[in-house]
Amino acid sequence: MSLLSRFLQVVLLAALCPFAMAQQPAAGKTEVLWLGQSAFRITTPGGKVIVTDPWLRQNPVTPAEYKNLEALGKVDLLLVTHGHFDHFADAPALALMHQIPMYAPGDMNQTVGLLGILPANLVPRFNKSGTINPLPGIKVTMVRAEHSSVIVWKNPASGKDEAHPGGEPVGYIIELENGFRIYHMGDTGLFADMKFIADYYKPDLVLMPIGGHFTMGPADAAYATREWLRPKAVIPMHYGANPLGKGTPEEYVRALGDAAPRVLALKPGEKALF
Repeated sequence: MSLLSRFLQVVLLAALCPFAMAQQPAAGKTEVLWLGQSAFRITTPGGKVIVTDPWLRQNPVTPAEYKNLEALGKVDLLLVTHGHFDHFADAPALALMHQIPMYAPGDMNQTVGLLGILPANLVPRFNKSGTINPLPGIKVTMVRAEHSSVIVWKNPASGKDEAHPGGEPVGYIIELENGFRIYHMGDTGLFADMKFIADYYKPDLVLMPIGGHFTMGPADAAYATREWLRPKAVIPMHYGANPLGKGTPEEYVRALGDAAPRVLALKPGEKALF
């Protein structure tokens, strides 16, 4: 089988396997909508809406309709993996719009609160290995990511950008009402404890960066998938929005070889059902 045929086969699994692409959510299913970069809207089997790393209004690949934050509909839970602009940019606006906490690395949220970006009641703190139950039936555990984090804030007094501590970058294990587990890796390079995370938390779906330069590229992501994570399904992310994030799903699938799990190569604005 040619590499192109292999790639097309993997993409078509979205339509041919139980993890099917969908336009409308189904009762009792989990809907995952990719909005570009690391931003997702996850609708749980119980109807709760989780938004991750919302960089939407200035994201060049986010569909136009979702550049209006109100188009997301209700948001019940907001998760941010670190302080870089392409993960944090629209999180404060969503937290204020829906009056919900922004869950993020503890030290990042301390900075956000002290700078007055969000009020204290919307910046709760927890840290790696910490587990919270932010909604009935939903469990979120913060895990390691190998990256960096800084908050760039425009000082209203001086009009100048300032760099402030953003805590340590993280990923999340998100367990839904029916026990389905999603591993949002955040921005990360390779680290051997990915195997521990997979063995201990047993994620069903991994949201995996593949763009390279700032995160794992296709070859590194394929190694992590094949040797350490071995998930049932992967949605590639964090590519295409920045010219430096050159990795592609085709390169990722090629690097996986015959060990490929179900790879759902969504386009921004597309959904998958689980």
